Amino acid sequence: MRRRQFLATSALGLAGCLAVPAVDPGGPPSSDDLLREALETRTRLTALEARRTMTMTTAMSTVERTDRIVQRPPGEQRLEVLESDDPDTPPGTVSVRSRAVTWESYPEDDVVTERHHPNRVVADRTRLVLEELLERYDLDYEGHDTVNGRTAHRIEADPNSVEIDRSIDLLVGETTYRIPLEETPVDNPEEATVSRSIWIDDEYRYPVKERNVVRDADGEILHRVTVTYEDLALDSGLERGPFSYEPPADAEVVEIGTEPEGIFETRAAAEKRAPYELPEPELPEPYVLDRITIVEKGEGFGTTTTQWYVDPALPERELFLAVREVQRFEPAVLEETNLEFEGNTVYHRDGRIESLFWDCGGLNYELSSPLASESLEEIAPSVGCLSSRT
Repeated sequence: MRRRQFLATSALGLAGCLAVPAVDPGGPPSSDDLLREALETRTRLTALEARRTMTMTTAMSTVERTDRIVQRPPGEQRLEVLESDDPDTPPGTVSVRSRAVTWESYPEDDVVTERHHPNRVVADRTRLVLEELLERYDLDYEGHDTVNGRTAHRIEADPNSVEIDRSIDLLVGETTYRIPLEETPVDNPEEATVSRSIWIDDEYRYPVKERNVVRDADGEILHRVTVTYEDLALDSGLERGPFSYEPPADAEVVEIGTEPEGIFETRAAAEKRAPYELPEPELPEPYVLDRITIVEKGEGFGTTTTQWYVDPALPERELFLAVREVQRFEPAVLEETNLEFEGNTVYHRDGRIESLFWDCGGLNYELSSPLASESLEEIAPSVGCLSSRT
């Protein structure tokens, strides 16, 4: 099977049904305000359905694809290729992603990949793109256009501090779309520049179109990616069905990653399978238990249980508590805290994911928050030390 990258790009998110007041007829809106409102819409979004057309143009060729996309941000997505002249993603190609597994089908090869990621930390790329536009781009309001029969505000965005490498990461929704400058006819790729145009729906304050353009030092276009959404629907009350997948009976299924021993909805059910007692952390409202995963890492690595807690209103706001039989952290590169349990120091790691680590009672603990919106040091004492059953 040819190794492919399934371009599960979904533009800047593109759709919206959380209506906000229309533009003041007395003057144009601020570009920053439009993007902040789009960010707020995305943050509160619970479901998205759309038809998406993506056109990729270089000096050598133009490729177009039309997909049907369904999302429950940030962790679940279904993408079906409806029309395509891209040989790597023909019509009938499907990608279905849940919290625990991603299925990708390649109909021309009769191959389906099943990629397990039961403990993947979910980040909403659409939200990250909007935040990057606000923080790292110079924005200019360019007036109104019509997109799919609806009024939309056009914003031009030029990077004010983005370095350009030989390959440029252009975030087009749910993944990174890489434009390989080494394959373009240009003498000095380092002098290439990138600009973006974003169209925000007037009523719903949500992106409905995006265009990314790469130019050489003389202003000649090297690569252009345009994404447009039609038939947009937000918060339409999706069932869980779109995010499950049953491979065709005659397809070859290739498994990637470690399949968990189980994914459980309750602590009681998970404890029947776990080789040690599971902790009961005291979490602030509105966090609730979402799932518990149990993964056997194999000989020498033991069993890892991970308890996931989410804010039902904001699923990207999550915490997880992992208990391992084998130590995975290195104290020498971490910061000591003032906490200790039964004489064992608790260590802190800052970064994209804020974490606390400690070793106690023959087990190792990690308490982490991707958004770092809660005080982990206030939660950790409710976990403390447990003992292995072995």
